[in-house]
Amino acid sequence: MVRARSDLRTLHHLTRGRIVRAERGQPGSGRNRHGRDGRDAVVEVPPGTAVFDATTGELLQDLTVDGEQHVLLTGGRGGKGNSHFATSRHQTPRFAQDGEPGEERDLRIELRLIADIGLVGSPNAGKSTLLGRLTAANPKIGAYPFTTKIPNLGVLQLDTRQLVLADIPGLIEGASEGAGMGVRFLKHIARTRTLAYIVDLQDEQPRRTLSILERELAAYDARLAERPRVIVGNKLDLEGSEDRLRKLADALPNDRVVGVSALTGEGMRELAGIFLAVGDGA
Repeated sequence: MVRARSDLRTLHHLTRGRIVRAERGQPGSGRNRHGRDGRDAVVEVPPGTAVFDATTGELLQDLTVDGEQHVLLTGGRGGKGNSHFATSRHQTPRFAQDGEPGEERDLRIELRLIADIGLVGSPNAGKSTLLGRLTAANPKIGAYPFTTKIPNLGVLQLDTRQLVLADIPGLIEGASEGAGMGVRFLKHIARTRTLAYIVDLQDEQPRRTLSILERELAAYDARLAERPRVIVGNKLDLEGSEDRLRKLADALPNDRVVGVSALTGEGMRELAGIFLAVGDGA
């Protein structure tokens, strides 16, 4: 049995033991007493976990809610003791029926983050710094590409409301075909309700970079193009950024475009308000 547990965040606890066995049933005993059923083997996982058949690739279960549980494999049928075969003429037969083995299966378990806002962008766009500014998360930050090797989660708290933000490792052209971090992390974006495209305003062609991100996401899953989105121009504190932000906003009249500096904190309050408004469906 597999069960979702909200206080789990990773699948690390499953790396220690790759084989899970349920308890064997107990044999019957005197006075025609049945043997006890074996206890279930319960594998606890974080919400957002998908379970696949490792051989066929078939999706068996997708657990998204705390406490959700599913039986993946059933135990074998119990045997029948000698009393089952007793007759009026043969009251103590000396044979019984053995039980049957339970099911076995090779499984692949994959975690896909569930978040309200997914931060996507090119490597070094400032997503991790932005996440650290908006939440209490403490992601690894550095001035070189692919600092983020795993998705990071943080909780944005504004007044009495909360949103879960996910920093997805940087995407480059060809990511949907495996380039860079590839599809290893694109799968997490499929779980997010809203996409925040983080654009480096020091990029000479921010609109082109945004188009590459859009194209890679659409190539991975066309439904991502229908998600609510926010365009965030980062590094507003640097020279020339305001002009690029203005041109980006003019090129995207139907989008919410906001400029921020994750380094200095400029525009953070406005961005948090936009994220909460999008989260409320505004």
